Amino acid sequence: MKKIGLIVNPIAGMGGKVGLKGTDGLAILHKARSLGARPISPKRTIEALERLVSLKNEIEIITYPGEMGENVTKHCGFNPKVVGTIIEGKTTAHDTQQACKDFLNHKIDFLLFAGGDGTARDIYKAVGNKVVVLGIPTGVKIHSAVYACNPIRAGDLAALYLQGRTKELKEVEVMDIDEEAFRNGFVSAKLYGYLKIPFKREYIQGSKTGSSTTEKYSQEAIAQEIIENMDDDLFYIIGPGTTTRTIMERLELDNTLLGVDLVFRKKLIKKDLNEEELLEHIGEKKAKIIVTPIGGQGFLFGRGNQQLSPDVIKKIGENNIIVVATKQKINSLNGKPFLVDSGDNQLDLALSGYIIVTTGYRESVVYRISL
Repeated sequence: MKKIGLIVNPIAGMGGKVGLKGTDGLAILHKARSLGARPISPKRTIEALERLVSLKNEIEIITYPGEMGENVTKHCGFNPKVVGTIIEGKTTAHDTQQACKDFLNHKIDFLLFAGGDGTARDIYKAVGNKVVVLGIPTGVKIHSAVYACNPIRAGDLAALYLQGRTKELKEVEVMDIDEEAFRNGFVSAKLYGYLKIPFKREYIQGSKTGSSTTEKYSQEAIAQEIIENMDDDLFYIIGPGTTTRTIMERLELDNTLLGVDLVFRKKLIKKDLNEEELLEHIGEKKAKIIVTPIGGQGFLFGRGNQQLSPDVIKKIGENNIIVVATKQKINSLNGKPFLVDSGDNQLDLALSGYIIVTTGYRESVVYRISL
C-alpha cells in the first residue's frame, strides 16, 4: 500500500474574506477571529480527499490529530494512522514541521498538505526534496508553484500519481511574502527553495509573476477605456492589482493596491473593504466588479481577493464582472485559461466559459475561463 502523509493547516486562508490578506502571527489570527473569520481548510481538504476515496483499499493515510488532518480524513471514510500531538486551536508552524519529520520516519511515499505560502515554507524546511509533495490551496496569498489549481485538481493529481498514471516530477518554487508589508501595499516576495511535485500542467497553478514597468502604457490605456464607460448609476468594486490601481490613479482617488475599493460616480466610497463591508455597502444597489488576472497564474477569483467571495459575486451577478488585463499579462499565461477558485464549485462552473477582456483603449479580446 502507498503511504500518504496528510497535513492540514487549520488557520490558512482565514484572513481572506475579512480583508487581512493572511493569518501569519497570533495577533492577526486573533483579529481575524474577532472579525468573524471561519476556517476554510477543512472543507477544501475534504474536496480533495473525496477524489481519493476510490483508492481507499490501496493507500494508507498517516496524519496528525484533530484539526490537522484526523477529522477530515475520518469524515471522508478513511481509517488513518494518527501520530504526534497538538494543542487544539493553537497549532503552529512547529507542528507542521514536526508532522513532516514524523511522516518521514514512517517512510511515506507522498505528502499532501493544505495551506498557503507559509505552510509551503514550513514543509520545505522539514522535507526539502526527500519526498514528493502536493499542496491543496487554502491560503490567501499563494505565490508558490507547489499548489494545484483547486482542491479537486489536487485530489485528482494525487490519485494519478499514486496509481502511477503520471510519472513526471518537477522541482518548483516555494515563494512567500512579507505579510506586514503586504498589508501596507508593498509586495516583497522571496524564493525559499524548491519542492518536488507530480507535474501535469493543467493541474498545477504555477508561480505568480508581477507586472513589468513596460506595461504602464497599456495599463493607462485600459484605465482610460474603463473610466470613459463608467455609469453614474452603478457602484464599482475595484479589485487588487497594478492594472486596476491605474484606474484609481487616473481618477485621482486614494486606493489599496492589494485590497478592494468601492467607487460611485467616480468618487471613493471606501477603500480596503472586507466581504461583510462590501455586502453592507452594496445592499440592493446595482454594481460591477473590475478584476485583473494574476500574472503567470491567471486566477480571477480565489487568490488574494477572497473579499470578493461567492456571496459578493452572486449579489453583483456573473454578467457584471469586468476583466482587464494587458496583452503582456495574457501572453504570460502561455495559452492557459483564466482560473476561478472561489470556494463555491457551482459558482466556479457558472463563471466558466468565455469573457470579454479589456486590453487597451478601444481594444479587447475574448478569453476562456476554466476551473
